[in-house]
Amino acid sequence: MRRTTVVLLAPLLAVAVLSGCGAGSAKSSAAGKSQSSKDGLPAVSGSYGSKPTFTFPTPTAPAGLKSQVLREGTGPVVQKGDLLVADYLGQVWGGKVFDNSYDRKTVAGFVIGKGKVITGWDDVLVGAKAGSRVLMSLPPDKGYGATGNSQAGIKGTDSLVFVVDIVASYAGKVAGDPKAVVQKISPSGVTVAGPLGGLPTVAVAKGTAAPKAPAVTLLAKGSGAAVTAGLIVVQYVATTFDGKAAGSTFTDGAPAAVPVSAGGNGTPFDAVKGLPLGSRLLLTVPGTNGQQAVAVAVDLIAQPKTAAETG
Repeated sequence: MRRTTVVLLAPLLAVAVLSGCGAGSAKSSAAGKSQSSKDGLPAVSGSYGSKPTFTFPTPTAPAGLKSQVLREGTGPVVQKGDLLVADYLGQVWGGKVFDNSYDRKTVAGFVIGKGKVITGWDDVLVGAKAGSRVLMSLPPDKGYGATGNSQAGIKGTDSLVFVVDIVASYAGKVAGDPKAVVQKISPSGVTVAGPLGGLPTVAVAKGTAAPKAPAVTLLAKGSGAAVTAGLIVVQYVATTFDGKAAGSTFTDGAPAAVPVSAGGNGTPFDAVKGLPLGSRLLLTVPGTNGQQAVAVAVDLIAQPKTAAETG
């Protein structure tokens, strides 16, 4: 759950914090099997991967940060600085659901433990295991603070409750396929170098014409599944067509989670649909809204499934 709008690939992508999907009234009775909770936390319906509902024991949230692991996963431990991939639902205590990924039927990705998300998430989710379902209640100072979040309808006095189904986490060192099969050289004027499975570099020759439309060049073909609509995990290095650095996940210390839309009207990453995971590619994007055109070396790392699909 991000604090603010975050640019995932400067200057290409700006992804909104909250979509508003799943908004509605609190439910007083849980559908399906309910898991009882402790420390004044609400009971939670359903199992890992299913959209939860809460039964609140009192009108007022318990004091301080409270959390409970409702299901202990058996996967790797989430480390500080990882890209956390999860399904989640957030609700004002006793009030409305302000966001959830279950209705969108795609996971979300957040850098965890580095102040990129609300404090309560950093405090609770670092150290949890993939495959876990985690319940937490956050006082305002562990959520959006005294200012709240007007976009989500959260007041500065609201306590928040979340269920988070942790699907996976990715460390900063994850890379593409070192055995990917080289396909072709970069387009004229743009050079991508560096070892497969390692750090790429991007150079744009002086005077190279900027692209007029987004384009993808497959540089090395991986052996993974073909990318479909949904969220993908990537590593990238970006350079403007006037030779300036424009962002790098390797510098940031964590891979990025970027959306690929079904209709092709979302982001430049929509052009990677059908390419195999593990591949390295060159993405060139024209300048828009005062931003320079960019050339981006991208390694396609993974396309995580939802918690329901992973079980």
